[in-house]
Amino acid sequence: MPHLRALQRIADRNGGNRAHGTRGYAQSVAYVRHALERAGFRTELRHFSYNGADGYNLIADWPGGDPRHVLLTGAHLDSVPAGPGINDNGSGSAAVLATALKVAESRLKPARHLRFAWWGAEEAGLIGSAHYVRSLSASEREAIDLYLNLDQAGSRNTRQWFVVNDAQHGESAGFRAFQAWFAARGLATFDVGVGGSDHESFGNAGIPSSGFSTGISDCIHDACDTLANVDPATQTTSTNALVAVVWQLAATSAHTSPRS
Repeated sequence: MPHLRALQRIADRNGGNRAHGTRGYAQSVAYVRHALERAGFRTELRHFSYNGADGYNLIADWPGGDPRHVLLTGAHLDSVPAGPGINDNGSGSAAVLATALKVAESRLKPARHLRFAWWGAEEAGLIGSAHYVRSLSASEREAIDLYLNLDQAGSRNTRQWFVVNDAQHGESAGFRAFQAWFAARGLATFDVGVGGSDHESFGNAGIPSSGFSTGISDCIHDACDTLANVDPATQTTSTNALVAVVWQLAATSAHTSPRS
């Protein structure tokens, strides 16, 4: 929630949004990057252009782990021009940031290499994530064992978590881990396919993916998608789920595919 409050303040002082090509988005990236670098991550901005404006993906790598076996976790950081996008998708971005910072706080020594990412211009049509995937060499693409995505992690009135099941590439360990985590706490889930969010870019490229959403809120793509549009309890549950699954998959032997 502190990260969401920071994103709300950024939107408030930049015309009410954090959209692609705006100071609000640039300051959102700067906020996340500063937190990561203070914690010991190696960060990189990947530049792209869309619709006449500069866009950026933020990539953060935690030192260590097998670089031939990468667990990549991400979320889109941009909002639409109409509003601040605190649930869509400040909530997913904040959960990914909190998970990354927990890795640093714990000085985790994972078997797999851990990479975290925040995508730009996704609201314009998955532009940032697609640019990142296209920029990968064949060996870099092959090294990504699994991509985990969070989109709208804190919706109010959440009754079930929508968990991505990448059936095209086989039921992944990520999907099974999320399902097991929610089931152990008596929380309902519903399977959804690859499509409609950042994981689509990875699925289209043959990279196994999972992740989840808490569903579309009443204020999606509107000025009312403010801090008041996020349920703190749901946001906490979603973040805890991501932390647990990243921990589980990071510790898996690098010689064991997360698909099995």
